[in-house]
Amino acid sequence: MDWRVPLADLDYDDQEKEAVRNVIESKWLTMGAVTQQFEAQFAAFVKCRHAIAVSNATQALHLACLSLDIGPGDEVIVPSLSFVATANAVLYCGADVRFADINSMENLTISPQSILENITPKTKAIIVMHYAGYPCQMPEIMQIAKEHNLALIEDAAHAPGASLDGKPLGTWGDVGCFSFFSNKNLSTGEGGMITTNRDDIAEKVKLQRSHGMTSLTYDRHKGHAFSYDVVDLGYNYRIDEIRSALGIEQLKKLPKNNIRRGELTKMYWQGLASTDIGLPFSKMVQGRSSYHVFPVVLPGGSDRHAFMVGLRGAGIQSSIHYRPIHTFTYYQKKYGKINLPITEQVGQREVTLPLYPTMGDEKMNLVVSQVKKLLS
Repeated sequence: MDWRVPLADLDYDDQEKEAVRNVIESKWLTMGAVTQQFEAQFAAFVKCRHAIAVSNATQALHLACLSLDIGPGDEVIVPSLSFVATANAVLYCGADVRFADINSMENLTISPQSILENITPKTKAIIVMHYAGYPCQMPEIMQIAKEHNLALIEDAAHAPGASLDGKPLGTWGDVGCFSFFSNKNLSTGEGGMITTNRDDIAEKVKLQRSHGMTSLTYDRHKGHAFSYDVVDLGYNYRIDEIRSALGIEQLKKLPKNNIRRGELTKMYWQGLASTDIGLPFSKMVQGRSSYHVFPVVLPGGSDRHAFMVGLRGAGIQSSIHYRPIHTFTYYQKKYGKINLPITEQVGQREVTLPLYPTMGDEKMNLVVSQVKKLLS
C-alpha cells in the first residue's frame, strides 16, 4: 500500500550509498575492519568497554544469556510486553521464563515490584526492555539484582542514544543488547550489538559469535594466523561489512534524529492532550528517551480494529507494540494461564502511531486530525 504517512521511514542518503560502494570496491564483505570500526565507535558512543556486532538483536540476546551461563534449571524474569525474541532467547538456552507485569498504563516498562514477586530459588537473571526508548527504573532494578545475586540483561533494542542519570542505556546491567532492524532508530536492515563492561563476557561472546574459533577468517586474510582451534560450541552470528558500513553512517545521524523524534513526540502529546486517549510516558519521562515509537492507549471499550482501519482509510499506517508474549499460543501451551492485568489491558488497547525523523509537521497534523476524528 502507498501510505500517505508510513509507520516508519529510513533517513538514508548518499552517505550510506557511498559507504556500501566503498565496501564493495574493497572486495572484502565478511566481518572485518569496517565492523571493527563500527564496534569501536558504538562503544565510544555508549561509553562502555566492549561493543560486539552480530547479525540481529535476537542473536545478541541469545549470546547474552549464554555468556551468563543461563541454562536448564534456571529461570529468567522478563517483561511480557515486548517482542517475542526477549523471551525466546531464554528458551534457546534451555531455561524458563517468568513473566513480569508493567508499572502502569502510563509507564509501560517492567515493574520492579512484579520482578520481586516473580523471584524464586531458580531465578538466575532479569531481562528488562526499555519500551519505546524510555528508561526502566534502573536504580531500583539494579538494587533488586544485587540483593538477590541476579544477572541483569538490558534489551535496549528501542534505546540507542537513551540514558538515565547521564548513564547510557545498555550499560547499566551486565550486558546490553541493541537492534538495528529496518524500523529502528539506527537501521542497517538486520543487525545488532552487544555491549558490556565485563571482559569475561566480551571474551565469551566473541568466541561464540563465530563458531567458537580462536581466529577469524579476516585474521587469516591479513596474515595474522594460518589455522584455528575450536574451543567452544559457537554459532555463526557474524555481521557483514556492508551492514557495519551502514551502521557507521547511521550512528553519525542518530543524535539529531533522536532529537527530532523527541520534538515530534511532544507535538503528538500537545495535539492529543484534549482527547481522552491515553498518552504513556507524557507526564513522567525519566532521563533521556530515544523516542523509538509513539504508543497511545485507546479508551476502554474502544474498537481497536475499527480505529486502525479508520487510520488506514486515511493512508496512515499504524501498528501494535505489542501483543503480550504470554498470550501467544506457544507460550500458553508451555506455561498455561498467566495473570498480568496491566500488561493485558495495554495489550488490548495500545496502538502505535507513525514516528520517524524525516516526518514533516504536515504529516504529524494529518495523523492528529484523523485520530481526533476517529475518537469523536
